[in-house]
Amino acid sequence: MLYLHDVWVNWFEGEENGYNVCHFHEWRKEDVIELLDQVPLIKVSEPLFHYIENNLSEIPAELLKEIYQKAYLRKNHERVQLDYCFVVTDGIGIIAIDTIGYTVPIRKSRLIPRQEQLVYEMIECHEPKDFCFQLENKDYHILSPEPKVMSGLTRKERQLKQLLFMALDQLNSSNNTAEVRYWYTEWAPENYRIIQGMTFDEVWKSLYEETKWGWSRKHASLCERIIKGQPFFEKLWDMEHGSKVN
Repeated sequence: MLYLHDVWVNWFEGEENGYNVCHFHEWRKEDVIELLDQVPLIKVSEPLFHYIENNLSEIPAELLKEIYQKAYLRKNHERVQLDYCFVVTDGIGIIAIDTIGYTVPIRKSRLIPRQEQLVYEMIECHEPKDFCFQLENKDYHILSPEPKVMSGLTRKERQLKQLLFMALDQLNSSNNTAEVRYWYTEWAPENYRIIQGMTFDEVWKSLYEETKWGWSRKHASLCERIIKGQPFFEKLWDMEHGSKVN
């Protein structure tokens, strides 16, 4: 069994998609950083790594058995034993996992660059361990976009894009044709006349497809206006604009 020591982790809880588990350069001052005194390191196949990184599904029982109570958190000068905590890699990607006692990867974290380099050196001569697991076909949707939709965006842009998608999803469930025409016209005023002759489904789908790719000032402006007057969404907006990267 390989072990890492003194590992800084920044847990992202309940994140289904790996693109929301931020790399070190996107960690923020307000993030809560913890120190793992000791954590087992496991090299697995590429399919299993991506399964763990991009799902909240059951971790193979044999893997959990192998790392059971072998990790320790350092807290207030004490070592706290963790049931199912480990670092997993396929030789390319690296992610730390803590199930907080469950059998699914509830908390996920990236490592700092120095620790990542150490992982590569430690597993260089090791073959991946085989564990049986059920590969699932993952369904992406507006509230869980496929990775290429988020590709190339910063942490702030990803968060605001997901906020925009939440607002668009709410707009879709409202079934209000006049409202969705208004917002599509705000996005594409040059199409005003065409928009007035479109059905609700046509308008909403066009708005979604056109806002789905990239992030720009135009996206940000639409997002800020569409969430206005909705306290929960406005709070998420304010949180992103008040955050600072380390």
